[in-house]
Amino acid sequence: MEWTRPDMMDNVVVEVGLPRFKMEETYDMEEVLVSMGMVDAFDDTKSDFSGMSPTNDLVLSKVVHKAFVEVNEEGTEAAAATAAVMMNCCPSATFIADHPFVFFIRHNSSMSVLFAGRYCSPE
Repeated sequence: MEWTRPDMMDNVVVEVGLPRFKMEETYDMEEVLVSMGMVDAFDDTKSDFSGMSPTNDLVLSKVVHKAFVEVNEEGTEAAAATAAVMMNCCPSATFIADHPFVFFIRHNSSMSVLFAGRYCSPE
């Protein structure tokens, strides 16, 4: 994703207002894993987990992925305090999330998007 490269971005101080929210989602991963070729692990006649069990009697019955993101006042206060230190001569841009928005949480070192979400109903 070209637009996520640091050399394609400018450092800009932005005052951000976010609603408190908590998002939690659970995914059944069997269909995804099977579509990626991990078929034998779910078949009790073909599964091979001999490296985990000397009797080799294991088979995957379910794989669940759970994601959780929470934004609250403590996070907002910490960001506002940091921004206030940098805002000593110029007014900052403002983003108030009083409408639906998308968000990404990225691991900067690897440039990997760890979480992506869509918030549809701010209060």
